Amino acid sequence: MPLSRIDGARRIGAESLAFLLAADCPGCGLPGTLLCPDCARALHARPVRRVTPGGVPVRAAHEFDGVVARCIRRVKEDGQTLLVRPLGAALRAAIPGECDDALLVPVPTSRAAFRRRGYRVPELLLRAAGRTPHRMLVSTGSHTDQRGLGRDARARNVRGSMRVRHPLLALPRGADVVIVDDVVTTGATIDEAAQVLRRAGYRVVGALALAATPRRSEHGVNG
Repeated sequence: MPLSRIDGARRIGAESLAFLLAADCPGCGLPGTLLCPDCARALHARPVRRVTPGGVPVRAAHEFDGVVARCIRRVKEDGQTLLVRPLGAALRAAIPGECDDALLVPVPTSRAAFRRRGYRVPELLLRAAGRTPHRMLVSTGSHTDQRGLGRDARARNVRGSMRVRHPLLALPRGADVVIVDDVVTTGATIDEAAQVLRRAGYRVVGALALAATPRRSEHGVNG
């Protein structure tokens, strides 16, 4: 191997080690580890079901709480994308067999969030789950952050916030689609996506999420 490649590999290794030593487990705070074994086990899927106000059935790998919630926040707010792999494994375990023939359509990431992060969380999770995301929806940039909003305010906030991406010549009209998001709170975002897709001629058969906010609370990190 050329010396330049060896030096490059050593530099990457040193940077990775430095990152690991500076890291702490998002679940329990254990220093020097990206994710401790106990918290990794806590990410194993425990599917829950929800139904949005618009009647879309949702299957989530977890409730948005505890270790799962802290790991998602690390990915979304702190850029720790190495956690996407175990989170994607949890999502994969929660995907029912009937989704195999449906197009998996991620909820679009807002332009501001994409500029801030440089990646789209639902798409990363789908790829980590070994599935192909179909980016059929794009954000119109016409809504604000959902955090702190109640159910009715969330529904108003996401109205008109997305549209079908054009052209979609390679995707057959009338196809079954499953909407995918990282966190479902009230279901307002899922319902808006479902309406947009139905108007475009697609059949929405359900939705998937990594986590669903516990029923006792309306607060979360998305919609």
